[in-house]
Amino acid sequence: MALSNSQYNAIMRMYDRRQIENKHDQDARIRRVYEAVPALAEVQEELTASFAACAKCRLSGDETGAAVWRAKIEDLKEQRRVLLKSGGFSEDYISMRYQCPDCRDTGYKDGKKCHCFKQAEIELLYSQSGIREKLNSENFEHFSLEYFDNTQVEPKSGKTAYEYMRQTVDFCWDYIERFGEEKGNILFTGKAGRGKTFLSSCIAKELIDRRFSVVYLSAVDMFDFLSKYKFDYDPSEEVQEMNQYILDCDLLIIDDLGTELINTFTTSQLFYLVNERMNRKKGTIISTNLPVNSLRDEFTDRVTSRIMSGYTIIPLYGEDIRIQKKLKGLD
Repeated sequence: MALSNSQYNAIMRMYDRRQIENKHDQDARIRRVYEAVPALAEVQEELTASFAACAKCRLSGDETGAAVWRAKIEDLKEQRRVLLKSGGFSEDYISMRYQCPDCRDTGYKDGKKCHCFKQAEIELLYSQSGIREKLNSENFEHFSLEYFDNTQVEPKSGKTAYEYMRQTVDFCWDYIERFGEEKGNILFTGKAGRGKTFLSSCIAKELIDRRFSVVYLSAVDMFDFLSKYKFDYDPSEEVQEMNQYILDCDLLIIDDLGTELINTFTTSQLFYLVNERMNRKKGTIISTNLPVNSLRDEFTDRVTSRIMSGYTIIPLYGEDIRIQKKLKGLD
């Protein structure tokens, strides 16, 4: 996803701050050197004037004059090196220092985004996802099939819990790999502790690391925010921006649907979100403890029909993973 204007501007403001900090740091080092080696100030001033004179000659086409100034510049650089050494400073002590030497803290190299800019994008996306800390532990590196029984066949799936979860994980990886081309939608259903939120987090981390924007909200928090946005007489710019981000982010994760107070407002807002994001071809993952046949009772035929027609429904079975972890002493 291309960054929104506000996201791009936030990153560029970071680079602006870096450049200011770099200049302050350099100025402090220059002052320190001038105090220790006063003669260096005169050499540096003369060097600056020589650079300007050389540039002026080149602009006017006077290559002979430019050559004279280049020779003088080299001589002054040698004087500067000797003076720095005499004061116990390194040759590059008063040079500008960059956090990223490749782009010199501009974010761009050869007209393209620098690797540090791409990393800044990921950091920003993590900070805006709302689940940075959660993803440190809830990711595929910490996922294990050992908590799923591989002896008894689940009547509903026709597979053991182990086989079914392995199939589900394979589906999640396929979803991730195809996300750049097709931002599909998933509805995870099942009782508490079956891995719905964990799998959602696993997908979120992989997509953020690939520089897709992800927003995670519990259903309670999401509807609370939408209520404030809709009924606040004059919503702040930040609130308006967040509302737009919920609609435009590459992946929206709505966790624990059905735990909120369900009424006509939440039902209408859920339909609007589901429908609008499908129209914009954005991905959405919803997790709920409600079985599919209960969604219609809670959220009307209209909402349920839209979800059923545009989402891959993945019911999760098996034992409560949290209890299994405790029994194995791993939680």
